[in-house]
Amino acid sequence: MSSPFDTRMMARALQLARRGRFRAAPNPHVGCVLVRDGAVIGEGTTQPAGGNHAEIEALQQAGDARGATAYVTLEPCSHQGKTGPCADALVAAGVSRVVAAMEDPNPQVAGQGLAKLQAAGVVVESGLLAAEAEQVTPGFVARMRRGHGRVRAKLAMSFDGRTAMASGESQWITGPAARQDVQRLRAASCAIVTGVGTVLADDCSLTVRREQLDQHSLAAQAGERQPLRVVLDSRLQTPAGANILSAAAPTLICHSAGATVPAHLQAVDRAFLPDAAQGLDLAALMPLLSTRQCNEILVESGPRLAGAMLQAGLLDELIVYMAPLLMGSSANPLLAFPLDSMGQAVPLAVKDVRQVGVDWRFTVVPQQVVLK
Repeated sequence: MSSPFDTRMMARALQLARRGRFRAAPNPHVGCVLVRDGAVIGEGTTQPAGGNHAEIEALQQAGDARGATAYVTLEPCSHQGKTGPCADALVAAGVSRVVAAMEDPNPQVAGQGLAKLQAAGVVVESGLLAAEAEQVTPGFVARMRRGHGRVRAKLAMSFDGRTAMASGESQWITGPAARQDVQRLRAASCAIVTGVGTVLADDCSLTVRREQLDQHSLAAQAGERQPLRVVLDSRLQTPAGANILSAAAPTLICHSAGATVPAHLQAVDRAFLPDAAQGLDLAALMPLLSTRQCNEILVESGPRLAGAMLQAGLLDELIVYMAPLLMGSSANPLLAFPLDSMGQAVPLAVKDVRQVGVDWRFTVVPQQVVLK
């Protein structure tokens, strides 16, 4: 039975876990607290890939962890990756009790870490604040359980639901605070997906612009990691010299198998996707990104690709920034998503609403999509 003290310590471990959300990928960001005789003796957060896991950070801070209780937000790993098994390290350090918020959904672990601890005589408990722990690492949990990470679309619109003038002009709909918020979204993402139409219209870079971040924020302190930029370009129309091809971040171009590869794209990372009725098969993109260990996938595109992703049932969330201005009925809509009847309307569960500078940010979850 967990005590109120156990709950407080696990809440602290979850707080530590959240600190790693901008730098731990592709690993899940985990927090660990070591306690002995009612006092915290060590704390840790997962470091960037190849670095220490949270348990190792906490053990190093503690120095002597004999007889301690370890509170971890995710089951300690039992397999050898870029680092050694954390379960073995806890046993070797003499930790006497481990309280895990949730079992690791990774099939390589999936209870084996807890079993290894128990076999070594460590008292093991699991399930304390499990729901909260899942919410800390939703992309990793989704990738392990269903085969691909969490997919969110970022959209910006005017008060009357428009995203660009008929001419294509769209800068800037939202204010500086909202644009800074988008940089935080990018910094927490493993991949940013866009369409070639957006590349041709905006010559976008889709990089994390750290100069736009609060330099005291966790996002700004997460180092120089840039998400993978993914361009859906069936006919390989991305032009030479496009910002999306810069060395500032890695780029993957997805195209049809029959597309002719121009000289300037021959050295660029590319992948084939099957053709669908309108463009590339979006569902096939998800396992491709999973092979690249993408937990958090952000879609930044025009209304056509965003609408197609919604229609395919691939969006877990929409993050919509609404600016207090009117752009008129001739401007482009938020989504290319034609509906013929109210029966096809997509209900949205409102997850969060908050003001960001002069704009408003809505985070919503599509409940069902019946249009095919």
